Amino acid sequence: SSSLLSDELDVAHQKFHSMMVASDMMVLLKSFFSLKTEFQSIPFYIFSESYGGKMAAAISLELTKAVQAGSVKCNFAGVALGDSWISPIDSVMTWGPYLYSTSLLDDNGLDEVTKAANAVLEAVKQGQYRKATDMWSITENVVEQNTNNVNFYNILTQNSDEMVKTTSLKRRHIRPLHRQSLSELMNGPIRQKLGVIPKNVTWGGQAEAVFVSMAGDFMKPVVDIVDQLLAAGANVTVYNGQLDLIVDTVGQELWVKQLKWDGLQYFNKMKWMALEDPQTQSQTGAFYKTYKNFAFYWILKAGHMIPSDQGPMALRMLKMVTQQE
Repeated sequence: SSSLLSDELDVAHQKFHSMMVASDMMVLLKSFFSLKTEFQSIPFYIFSESYGGKMAAAISLELTKAVQAGSVKCNFAGVALGDSWISPIDSVMTWGPYLYSTSLLDDNGLDEVTKAANAVLEAVKQGQYRKATDMWSITENVVEQNTNNVNFYNILTQNSDEMVKTTSLKRRHIRPLHRQSLSELMNGPIRQKLGVIPKNVTWGGQAEAVFVSMAGDFMKPVVDIVDQLLAAGANVTVYNGQLDLIVDTVGQELWVKQLKWDGLQYFNKMKWMALEDPQTQSQTGAFYKTYKNFAFYWILKAGHMIPSDQGPMALRMLKMVTQQE
């Protein structure tokens, strides 16, 4: 019973975490739009990526409510969820089939990954989200052991020997995001420009501590928030990289099919449209579908970091989402 109480407290604590992220951002947005009135009429979009997509969805919902209530003057034009962790369990449960279909798992490997993923599913079903995060990490180990260390951010690239030697969390989900040039920018010119960052605080240095603190939130879905956004009339775009594993496209398609949005049946019946790769004529760079206030982009030859892998295609998509094309 003490374990059950701990899980319930954990869920409540993480709800508080998510609410705090959204409410903190609303403080910023309210101040910004009240101080910079010239931006009140300019279309305002929120673009996000990965775990940030969960927060972007929550922030967008709070902003939509605030605009409708008249407490914020903002021309909120939409949110874009890129390779976003909206329904974590749908990602985890499709890792095995996706890797198997791309010849990165054999039958034995598929069995092992499926078994590990089912343990995550069981924890999620029981509402034990911190345990589910632990099981998620174990499943990643099983995936790596059976794929010769596949890169979770792009299945066509291999982790270096140096990366393999570091801890699993840093190797998979922190170090790939901290390019040296970005670290130099944030800890150099940006730090100097702001002039308020304590000397003992470095950009990126708190990533692992934040992840541990949010462990009970990590595997929690927010499909219901996307549904609320759509019902409120907000423009929602989902875009995903073909070669991404951590948030694979198959898993994204699964949670989209769970939406209660009244336009879903019409969206599902639509055929997708091809988009030419801006870099290579006569080559398909993406597919997309859009119906009313919802759109989905399938970005080809891109992993988790779409702007890095397919910059020109990402830019074209951005222009389409923001109605510049």
